[in-house]
Amino acid sequence: MPHIQGLLIMIARRLHSQLIDLLGEYPIVVLLGASQVGKTTLARSILSERDGIYLDLELASARSKLDDPENYLAAFGQQLVVLDEIQRQPELFQILRGLVDNDPQRTGRFLVLGSAGVDLLRQSGESLAGRIAYLELSPFDATEVTDHECLWLRGGFPKSFLASSDRHSSRWRKNFISTYLERDIPQLGPRIPTETLRRFWTMLAHTQGGVLNAAMLARSLGVSGKTISRYIDLLHDLLLIRKLEPWRANVGKRLTKAPKVYVRDSGVVHSLLDLHDRNSLLGHPVMGTSWEGFVIENILALASHNSRACFYRSVSGAEIDLVLTLSGLKPWAIEIKRSLAAKPSKGFHYACEDVQPAAKIVVYPGEESFPSRHATEVISLKELLARIASHLGRPSDF
Repeated sequence: MPHIQGLLIMIARRLHSQLIDLLGEYPIVVLLGASQVGKTTLARSILSERDGIYLDLELASARSKLDDPENYLAAFGQQLVVLDEIQRQPELFQILRGLVDNDPQRTGRFLVLGSAGVDLLRQSGESLAGRIAYLELSPFDATEVTDHECLWLRGGFPKSFLASSDRHSSRWRKNFISTYLERDIPQLGPRIPTETLRRFWTMLAHTQGGVLNAAMLARSLGVSGKTISRYIDLLHDLLLIRKLEPWRANVGKRLTKAPKVYVRDSGVVHSLLDLHDRNSLLGHPVMGTSWEGFVIENILALASHNSRACFYRSVSGAEIDLVLTLSGLKPWAIEIKRSLAAKPSKGFHYACEDVQPAAKIVVYPGEESFPSRHATEVISLKELLARIASHLGRPSDF
């Protein structure tokens, strides 16, 4: 397991080259990601390679420099300007529009970092169509680090993964959760009681990967269904949970219509449930769905935005954990098993008859790949990610 938090700068982020490419194509690039995911470290690594300045909009000293933002930013016309935590001052997007329109041929002028979801920031930057690109930075994934068991237990937030011990990692995640609840979310505007939101987040961890039952959650918290929808939207916009939508197709069967909900980082799931080490995790009922969410997050971190991801479930029990459609390809049916003796379920085969996938895959925690019945293949997460990278024309030497 990793031992030194300072190793963060030494772990090359997979998106580094993609970010460089986008800065060569667009005047404004927005790098999105949850708080503490490594956006600032990646941005500073970019600044180490080119002339530029960094402004953290959480700091009063940085905000004071932007009392007259147009004139201040115009003075750095030939440099890269990094604006961190842009959700604190989304009105700056309009200033950036004017500046880039004055020099429309110049690319790589502004690298904007945000801890809110792309839908929120697009509302502020909607007038910048054609001038702006969006890129999401996830926590460390299985293409960036080699110890996948540690990554699953601790999650991919850099300071959690790189902590000197499981105990220190758990302490960091506990503080991370408290900081989000007590500082970050209130600063963004929502007035939600801290303990209510903590209970809600914990309930989502207990039901990790379950089909959303808003009525049950509402009864448990003593709030309305509309309030539950607001909480879901908030955590989704902050990139803390994922809503995996159901497969929608006319197959003549009754299909589940509600999304599945996952807490995106497996380490946060474990902290919310007080699972501090591998033994406590392996003995807990959430183990299987925690692994399922971990695999899905790794897959979707690598898959392009042109890919489509959903799940298939019929009321009769036919189910596919992940239906992944890569750009230009027929869908892949992916079942996720936390077992070295993995084999697909009958429900998986029944669902594949409806979906007619190009590939039928079972992902398991082992290393070897081997065929199973009904043209299904059992493979490791590493092998699956390599295949996805190959189809997307990306390096797969991980």
